Amino acid sequence: MEKDKIPKDMQEKIGELQMLQQRLNVFANQKQVFQIQQIEVENALKELEKAKAPVYKLVGEILIEKSPEELKKELEEKKTDADIRVKSLEKQEEKTKQEALELQKEVTKILK
Repeated sequence: MEKDKIPKDMQEKIGELQMLQQRLNVFANQKQVFQIQQIEVENALKELEKAKAPVYKLVGEILIEKSPEELKKELEEKKTDADIRVKSLEKQEEKTKQEALELQKEVTKILK
């Protein structure tokens, strides 16, 4: 079908489907960032378990001495935050996938 012969409402549905796909790509990219953060924090926690005092945290361009307990608490909070964000993105991603699937079925049905 040529674009000129596609009804306006169908063009809008196809545009909406493209927007949903773009949102899915954004969610996937954001989720990947937080999953990398989770891995980095887990690795830091493992290294912290092996480390002997003093331990240091990089803040900007300087190292600041921290107690292992304090640093562990900060890392665990950061990991919890990343876990929550990944779960939230997964829920949004799933909801958007369902919307896209329903819209795709609707568009396919109309085009047949």
